[in-house]
Amino acid sequence: MQVSMNRRFFLKILSLSSIAAATGVIFSCKSKEKPTVLGSGRIDVHHHILPPDYVTALKRIGITESGGVPFPDWNPQTSLRVMDENEITTAITSISSPGVYFGDISFSRNLARHCNEFSARLVSDYPQRFGSFAVLPLPDVNAALKELEYAIDKLKLDGIVLLTNVGGHYLGDPEFDELFSELNRRKAVVFIHPTDPPGENLPKLKVPSSLVEFVFDTTRAVVNLIHSGTIERYPNIRFIVAHAGGTAPYLAWRISLFEFKLGIHRPDPQEIIHSSLKCLYYDIALSASPHALSSLKQLADPYHILFGSDYPFAPEILTAWTIEGLRNYSAFGEKARLQIERENALKLFPKCSKA
Repeated sequence: MQVSMNRRFFLKILSLSSIAAATGVIFSCKSKEKPTVLGSGRIDVHHHILPPDYVTALKRIGITESGGVPFPDWNPQTSLRVMDENEITTAITSISSPGVYFGDISFSRNLARHCNEFSARLVSDYPQRFGSFAVLPLPDVNAALKELEYAIDKLKLDGIVLLTNVGGHYLGDPEFDELFSELNRRKAVVFIHPTDPPGENLPKLKVPSSLVEFVFDTTRAVVNLIHSGTIERYPNIRFIVAHAGGTAPYLAWRISLFEFKLGIHRPDPQEIIHSSLKCLYYDIALSASPHALSSLKQLADPYHILFGSDYPFAPEILTAWTIEGLRNYSAFGEKARLQIERENALKLFPKCSKA
């Protein structure tokens, strides 16, 4: 029943895309935008890949979906077509939820290595169009440290993607400190992507978990990173939080009250907001609406906001909607919009300036 519901949800989204394309009711960047001009287009920091062997390996252990949505078909050509139609010069790719860990550390190590080498080949084949975040075989910290060294030093990937929790252990938990220390030493860019909360805590709603639980799990990870002191201890890590930070911008003041209520060392809640939440970067994938952007704008400096599409898990039409949503949000002027679409990402990924 749940699988059927999830499939119907996914097909409904796809049908919306078809209706929009047929009627012209929704803006289509294909019809409105010029072809991509290298050196001037958008940089998409939230763009997923599904290597064929990754999909096959997960199918063998009974996993065929992410967050309640079946794995979409993907190949480099479909990404490039969507990028061209939406003036995206470069996409920084990543492996999405459910990641690479499913209880077997050896399986996780091998799958992470395969995915990272696939990513490196993709970047090598299309050096002006793709960058990539490496995936790590957590919760094995030693294996993650070895893969980090291989992915960054040998494969020359651009940063790391970490899921909000691995086996119920959230980012900011002490067992990950050694990894965060090394990421801090390297001044790494770390993309935080949501996943399902631990299975026993997953509400039995008849909607895909990615619809709401991903947003809340992002918030859980952000809260844990703040109140564990991880963000303050490792200030050189540049964290990018997916989907406009989940609900963190909306709940920022509430989140900041935790230590104040306990009478711990920082009595001013604004200190937590400024020292932690404002230090993060936020992408706008599936979040380019006045409701989300208004909350995000109140928290984050426009220089800490980045463009993201969530393609291909978000159907192609949603990339166009994201572009239109940002363009139509009047509280961001033209300069801020250009910063969000490209310039801010260049500070994190300077090699994209060559594209």
